[in-house]
Amino acid sequence: MAKGLIHVYTGEGKGKTTAAFGLAMRAAGHGKKVLILQFLKSIKRDSGEIALAKKFNIKVTKFKGQTTPLFDSTVKLSELKKSIKKAINSAIKEVKSNAYDLIIMDEFNNLLACGLASMADVKKIINAKPQRLELVFTGRGAPKELIKIADYVTEIRMIKHPFNSGVKARKGIEF
Repeated sequence: MAKGLIHVYTGEGKGKTTAAFGLAMRAAGHGKKVLILQFLKSIKRDSGEIALAKKFNIKVTKFKGQTTPLFDSTVKLSELKKSIKKAINSAIKEVKSNAYDLIIMDEFNNLLACGLASMADVKKIINAKPQRLELVFTGRGAPKELIKIADYVTEIRMIKHPFNSGVKARKGIEF
């Protein structure tokens, strides 16, 4: 079996998660088993990608207690850190399981950028990776060390975004 590679989708632009879900759809379309682990995403509502992923038999896991203080001022940082540590341990188990051909660690780069996860966590995940597993890290602020380790790195640059003009996120377009 071919060696699985490491991908990073990063940058300030819109579309990192969307690109990763596109890769997931492509892999599932070829009969590959896909898992998407979503960090820092609210469990209260699903995006359009999740609804479609379920139709493709793609497993999507969101971790409880992972809404960021940016979106919810009542979030306690100590509780968020505990939730993230637990989620990272769960992710390592999933990676080690050898049950998937592709695992996407959605928004994991954000954990690294804001100090909620470390490169030591990334190295544990990568060291747990079976040779054939394709592994994707998405989110803003991927550190240089992760970029150096990765086989694919795509930076999505924002040139213009309607949010800056006061347009709120729209169902079916931004989520």
